[in-house]
Amino acid sequence: MNTLARRNIRFRIYDWFNHRWVYHSIFWFFFLLLLTIIETYNQKHTFLYSLSNEIINVFFYALVVYFNLKYLIPNYLTKNKFLTYGGLLILSAVVITPLKVIVFFFKYGNSPEAQNGLIENLNWYFIFTFIIASASTLVSIVKDWVQQVTEKQALQTQTMQSELRFLKSQINPHFLFNTLNNLYALTLKKSDKAPEIVIKLSEMMRYMLYECNEKRVLLSKEVNYIHNYLDLEKLRQGKNVDISFESEGEISEQTIAPLMFIPFLENSFKHGLSNQISKGFVNIRLSAERNKVYFFIENSKAEKLPQKDKNRPSGGIGLVNVHRRLNLLYPDSYELNIDDTPTTYAVNLYIELD
Repeated sequence: MNTLARRNIRFRIYDWFNHRWVYHSIFWFFFLLLLTIIETYNQKHTFLYSLSNEIINVFFYALVVYFNLKYLIPNYLTKNKFLTYGGLLILSAVVITPLKVIVFFFKYGNSPEAQNGLIENLNWYFIFTFIIASASTLVSIVKDWVQQVTEKQALQTQTMQSELRFLKSQINPHFLFNTLNNLYALTLKKSDKAPEIVIKLSEMMRYMLYECNEKRVLLSKEVNYIHNYLDLEKLRQGKNVDISFESEGEISEQTIAPLMFIPFLENSFKHGLSNQISKGFVNIRLSAERNKVYFFIENSKAEKLPQKDKNRPSGGIGLVNVHRRLNLLYPDSYELNIDDTPTTYAVNLYIELD
């Protein structure tokens, strides 16, 4: 039998056991078996005689349980009619118990001693019946609670995934817009650097289109993406900006959310540097451990930034997005510190990787 056939058989068995009547039947069977073994051991009866007694017991237990599950809970408990529900649950045990005792009374027709025992233990029969009914209520409450928690978690996961897709869809067009602006500026100057930018851009687009759809990517690919980004910026900035990138530590199989560092890079080049700086800089350091990554970026800036055009929409959505993405993807597993001085802007980011 091949692997696919075995997997199909397992799925069919799982689906079969997932039917309510199946697992209910299994529960009552083992409950009946347990009660039979207990009576056989305590009362010194034969197994078949104990089995016949416990079949009657289980029948009336099931009767009160399903009356509770199918009628009392949906119509009273779930509608917060607690006093009415409690009274009807007690009443159902009061009604069921004498019916069960009557059946046993006829069954023990040839044993007056056993019949007297039924009358003497009537209160205990009522207590056991009420306990079984109450236990079904507790199980129903726990089951509903687990189902609500599961559905809530599934909804939160679905909402988080939708929000992450939305945030990442903002990041990619934002970066592409900036890059095409760079390329456009160089083509106007008929620069020989334009073909090199096209090659870098094609590599970056391939990464964004085909690999960034995953929840996690290799840290080594993210570092390579940063190299390409900085190479592109070096071509555009020329000698006006001193750009340095140092990476240390062993970068091997670590994974990280894609494009996590790019908003900081964009912010450094687009909002930090300005024409008012004769000689600017962007310094970047990345340090990786087995399950940790440290990212530092610092850029120079003018003491007085140019006034923004109020009629022009702000492009600074990157840092807002990266805060939100970190909260969604690495809750309680990251630290982000920003140091904004009159002449420099620095970001320290620490992430505990999965």
